[in-house]
Amino acid sequence: MKRRRIEMKKIDNRAARQVTFCKRRGGLFKKAMELSTLCDAEIALIVFSSTGKLFDYASSSMQQVIERHNLHSKHLSKMDKPSMELQRANSTNTLLSDEIVGKAHELRQMKGEELQGLNIEELQKLEQLLKVGLSRVSNAKGAQLMEDNQRPTQCM
Repeated sequence: MKRRRIEMKKIDNRAARQVTFCKRRGGLFKKAMELSTLCDAEIALIVFSSTGKLFDYASSSMQQVIERHNLHSKHLSKMDKPSMELQRANSTNTLLSDEIVGKAHELRQMKGEELQGLNIEELQKLEQLLKVGLSRVSNAKGAQLMEDNQRPTQCM
């Protein structure tokens, strides 16, 4: 028979809540001790019950673990704050990456790919854009042909 899952919400019945706290507290402390032993981890666990009673476990000295935590937190807060220049560079990089993705998508649409999902208005705008582009290409080609025809040919 499977255990049924308990919904994660506050237990309303005070007696049931106290029984659950006692059982789970024991399991929590056991897991902390096992983790400390198996992995040679330095662990400090502090729990206050709803009545305000303190329960704690430390794999070594509680004071040493707290001091180490405080020291680590001070150093971490200094290292966690990237420079404004780095933040600006990351922001610019993100904006440029997004722009590249957008332009690549537009290019694929101009090549006739990824047209699904476009409405009639968007398709008409794309068609007009392509007509203008084709006209420019045709004009440049005509100008190049005229220029080529005006050059004197060399005899060999």
